[in-house]
Amino acid sequence: MRLYIYALLMLFSLNAAAQPLLTVEDAVAEALKNNYDIKLADNNLKIDQQNVSLANAGLLPNLYGSLSQNNSIQNSTQVRTDGTQQQLNNAKNNSLSYGVNLGWTIFDGFTMFAKYDQLKTLQRQGETELKFAITTTVADVMETYYTLVQQQQMLKALDTAVVISKQRVTTAKNRFSIGKASKLEVLNVEVDLNTDQTNYLKQLQEFKNTKTLLNQLLARDLTADFKVSDEVPTDDKLDLPTLMDMASKQNPQIQLALINKRVAELNLKQVKGARYPQVGVTTGYIFSESESSLGFARSNKGNGFSYGLTARINLFNGFLQNRNEKIARLQIQNTQVLIEQQTQEINTQLLTAFQTYLTNLDLVKLEASNVRIAEQNLDITMEKYRIGTITTLEVRTAQLNYVNALTRSSTAKLNAKLSEVGLNELAGNLKL
Repeated sequence: MRLYIYALLMLFSLNAAAQPLLTVEDAVAEALKNNYDIKLADNNLKIDQQNVSLANAGLLPNLYGSLSQNNSIQNSTQVRTDGTQQQLNNAKNNSLSYGVNLGWTIFDGFTMFAKYDQLKTLQRQGETELKFAITTTVADVMETYYTLVQQQQMLKALDTAVVISKQRVTTAKNRFSIGKASKLEVLNVEVDLNTDQTNYLKQLQEFKNTKTLLNQLLARDLTADFKVSDEVPTDDKLDLPTLMDMASKQNPQIQLALINKRVAELNLKQVKGARYPQVGVTTGYIFSESESSLGFARSNKGNGFSYGLTARINLFNGFLQNRNEKIARLQIQNTQVLIEQQTQEINTQLLTAFQTYLTNLDLVKLEASNVRIAEQNLDITMEKYRIGTITTLEVRTAQLNYVNALTRSSTAKLNAKLSEVGLNELAGNLKL
């Protein structure tokens, strides 16, 4: 029986050899380059980086040019102090002014400095969100990749079942031809073969669908064909205290909660800035020219510097300042609550995931032992079947036990790997 299985595995390998091998490292690298969620997060970070500027925080002066021209046609009457009167219909009046002006807020209660710090903090937030998108995508890619490996192992197990059933059909027909078996035995074996082929086709469909899903995560041609590795490696050295310590320092969700608190604190500083006076300076160089059809001066021209100082302070605004500060303080309290909640949630997930991880490692060892036992049992059963000392039902039972053992073993390895990936994702420790 083993010769048939080995021949089957060789055929399976030859068919896969025509497809390019995609390793998990290659899949992760391609996802980092192409994945849409990562591209969006990266662009959002670039926007945050562009926003970090002294001008955006209000620390730099504004320099602008101005031009103003006014024209009028009026019917005018002027009475002078000596009683004489002048009157002119359709009198034309023109005025023109242009120049360069500069305005600069030199003090606003330190609001502009808090705003600049907030912009830099929002950039850190964008960096953390990018890391979160990368970590999530890498975890999804790894989980999908190793699911493919497990499904490939399932295909091999079901192929083995088909080969064994074909061998049983051949044996049953030979026994029937020499009168040692009934037609019913042949029909039962053929039904088993059809069942095994049906299970194989269903598994093949699931395997192809998962391939499409992985191609989607890699943002490439959905029909791209490839082969994956044969085994699911498992790291059995993970340590819970180390993972929890790394999570407190590296988990993107906890880091985002901490950054949100800093943003809220800087927002309070900006709100408090309204209590202080706002001081600004203005200067400019202006050219002016005017013409009038009636009056003592028919035309007027001038140019020169202008400068000034402005200051304002809020004395009373209906207690809105107190209200705004109270709201800002409550927002800080909320961010602290969210930090504690997020930390508690991450630690809870770590504890439960680590216990699942330990259980899955035990199951990997147990199911590997079951596979060896089931294979030995199947070998003995098939030998007895060939010499006619065992029933078809007993052969089918041994066959199913072997396939089920292979299935449970591959599933246990996959679950252990998924637990490992999940723990590293929570700890912010995925190898990128």
